[in-house]
Amino acid sequence: MTMDDLDFIHSMLSDPKTMRFYPSTYDRDGAKAWVQRNLERYESSGLGLWLVSDLKNGTPFGQVGVVQQTVEGRALLEVGYMIHRDFWRKGIAFEAAIACRDYAFETQNADAVHSLIRPVNIPSQGVARKLGMSPLPETIMFADLEHHLFHLERNEWEARD
Repeated sequence: MTMDDLDFIHSMLSDPKTMRFYPSTYDRDGAKAWVQRNLERYESSGLGLWLVSDLKNGTPFGQVGVVQQTVEGRALLEVGYMIHRDFWRKGIAFEAAIACRDYAFETQNADAVHSLIRPVNIPSQGVARKLGMSPLPETIMFADLEHHLFHLERNEWEARD
């Protein structure tokens, strides 16, 4: 993702349906700050949300990536995904998230990967489960909102079919 992607990122983050599980949509300045945070993540850790686009024609679909998060005082690697609603139900989030999950284990040598997902976000929970993740029994508070913390341990990933 670069600042050249701001128009698309703004269209995604300002769309009420795409952002229905977030506290609010983002205006253009908020979208610009979102892109800037990811650029800073790339610089500091090499991780962040990456633009997902069509390899043939460059059409952007959304963003998926590996992000360092601090959850209840613990540093975790999160596989995060958001696809613009115009491209839902095409398997894009799952396909890109698999690559990110595997990148975290293979390249970042992660012991585990996680996804923070709101209890009402059933579609994202489905993606996490397809990735082999399962939720902890209790919900947690993250960014002042209730979330399920889905996780997949390295040994579970290594034992996959």
